[in-house]
Amino acid sequence: MDWPTFSPDLNPIEHVWNMLDRQIVARQPPPTSLPEFRRVMLDEWYNIPQDQIDNLILSMPRRCKACIASSGRHTPY
Repeated sequence: MDWPTFSPDLNPIEHVWNMLDRQIVARQPPPTSLPEFRRVMLDEWYNIPQDQIDNLILSMPRRCKACIASSGRHTPY
């Protein structure tokens, strides 16, 4: 399958970055220095549940089918 031009839906790491971003933004108080941000980032990275990663991987066939059906455009997944 050729990789569609406009399909971030097919890049699993983008979804992981989104999970990570939401967790960091929700932190109170937010990190205030680069070393603190790095520590928070690593803490949140290691706290992403493995089942969420597994579900993301298992969703890839469905995402590919949806992308093909939409001719490479945005999909609802």
